[in-house]
Amino acid sequence: MGISILKAGIADSLQDQGRYGFQHLGIPPGGAMDPVAMLVSNALVGNQKNEAVLEMHFPCPIVLFTSSALIALAGADFGAEIDGVTVELHQPLLVPQNSTLRFTKNKSGARLYLSVAGGFVAEEWLGSFGTMPLVQKGGFKGRNLVTNDRLIFKKNQVEKIESLMAFPWRANVAEFYLGNLIPCIAGAEATALNQEASANFTQAVFSIGIQSNRMGYRLNGPNLNTITQKEYLSTAVDFGTIQLLPSGQLILLMADHQTTGGYPKIAHVSSTYFATLAQSPIGKQLQFEWIDIATAEKKLIEQQQNLQQLQNACNFRLQEYFSND
Repeated sequence: MGISILKAGIADSLQDQGRYGFQHLGIPPGGAMDPVAMLVSNALVGNQKNEAVLEMHFPCPIVLFTSSALIALAGADFGAEIDGVTVELHQPLLVPQNSTLRFTKNKSGARLYLSVAGGFVAEEWLGSFGTMPLVQKGGFKGRNLVTNDRLIFKKNQVEKIESLMAFPWRANVAEFYLGNLIPCIAGAEATALNQEASANFTQAVFSIGIQSNRMGYRLNGPNLNTITQKEYLSTAVDFGTIQLLPSGQLILLMADHQTTGGYPKIAHVSSTYFATLAQSPIGKQLQFEWIDIATAEKKLIEQQQNLQQLQNACNFRLQEYFSND
């Protein structure tokens, strides 16, 4: 009762909202790179917000369903097909036993999330089911998936069905993905930039470098210089912190970031843009703008309210559908 990985993809793992409260011990939160897509995929199948989902990259795994399932895909568009039939993102799908899910083309985005009604059986570590490969804890055996791995469903919520069926509604997620102008709150060392570097931070175009991963994005752009050369104390960093490297280039910390850093902290990205950044592929061009904390908080509250409304709507539609079935 679950899925089998017929062919492994690249760095595919079980992720949830992450583990918090342990950064003082050097343990980062981790969790899904795109928190919006994770929440949307769970909402579409009636799961709780923090249910573990399968985070995938292209080339994706080939997945065999060893039992019938109610699933949803959210995030990147990798040309999903089930037994040769194209299936849409952001839509609940009833999948028959022995069906095969494949991905044919990297059309847009960078990360795709697969949820299953009831969730996957996963290892819990420090209150989270997310995979932490560096310490081999959480998720599926603390590692990324490989060929022949089998993920088990927590419970079978779907009776045996004969054919693939898409539910007659989809989630509209356009408002959660917001373009390439990234709003930032000033960091503790923002004033350390000299006048030219300060202007370049908001006027220049930066691109995501090839040396980017779940820990951080290396940004290619003009060298930014500080007023004086000095060493900084190592202090706390978080998802979205932008640090200035000794080379003058920037690194934007992502989900698996370290917990402290001694490089100057120039800025912190508004968390409402984490989903946008997570779906930005290598080479994507970005620009930054300054906003204040009050504006960032307002945007976050609006996003959370919209996500809650989406979850409520999904729950209502699922209950209505199954009660009339």
